[in-house]
Amino acid sequence: MADATTLSERGTPPARPARRRFGWAWLGLVPFFLFSIAFMFLPVAYLVIGSFIDSKGQVTLGNYADLSTGVIPGAFANSIEISLVTAIAGGVFGFLLAYAVILGGLPKFLRTALMTFSGVASNFAGVPLALAFIFTLGAQGFVTVQLRSLGLEFPPRLLTTKVGLEIVYLYFQFPLMILIIAPALDGLKREWREAAENSGATARQYWRYVALPILTPSLLGAMILLFGNSFGAQATAFQLTGGTLNIITLVISSQIRGDVLHNPGLGYAAAMGMVGIMAISIGLYSVLQRRSERWLRS
Repeated sequence: MADATTLSERGTPPARPARRRFGWAWLGLVPFFLFSIAFMFLPVAYLVIGSFIDSKGQVTLGNYADLSTGVIPGAFANSIEISLVTAIAGGVFGFLLAYAVILGGLPKFLRTALMTFSGVASNFAGVPLALAFIFTLGAQGFVTVQLRSLGLEFPPRLLTTKVGLEIVYLYFQFPLMILIIAPALDGLKREWREAAENSGATARQYWRYVALPILTPSLLGAMILLFGNSFGAQATAFQLTGGTLNIITLVISSQIRGDVLHNPGLGYAAAMGMVGIMAISIGLYSVLQRRSERWLRS
């Protein structure tokens, strides 16, 4: 019987793998790919090609050579300065707020309120944000008028300067920092603190030698995201300053619209410079994000 069973099993042909049936689930990805092609890949391709075309329609490298002339170097410098200031200030302020609410022992409802506010404020930008500050701190804004009634004069035209723009940008920078850094703070395990305390470490030593080294990649990565978020902003600055502030996003729009000099190719080349800076920022963020995830997975 055993031999018969063996022969029967050997004589049975091996089961064929089931064929994967053709489905229509892939159709759900069609809108995504169409949207990506229409609003990402085609504009980038148009930008790259346009950066090599001069005002006469001839192929040239002069647009990139002109990036070192005129107001463009100063515009890049101002944009980088504003982005760095708001990224660092927003990162530090946002981290301290997140720490106070998440790890500071404050009531739990404060965390819910802060995260709700951060979700709203981080997306409140552009023209509405500029108008809100104009109505509050502008020449006839509510706070300005109240201070004037008390004999105090608010700095005139503050919102049209770099400092004023940095103040406005901080409104959406530090809430974004809170949203980004909150998961990293939640990822600090209680066992790490207990192990440090059992080894005789103080709270300062725990943060200096354990918590901050673990959080550093997340902190730096979050600040890089804040840098990119500020570097690419245009609508808020245009509404506040009327396009008079020398930052790169306003210079690009002026070149393309032709307010003063109409040279779209130079504007496209300047935009490619922005793309390069943003690509470097995204690359650095990806590296730091992988380092931070290593601790969160452990």
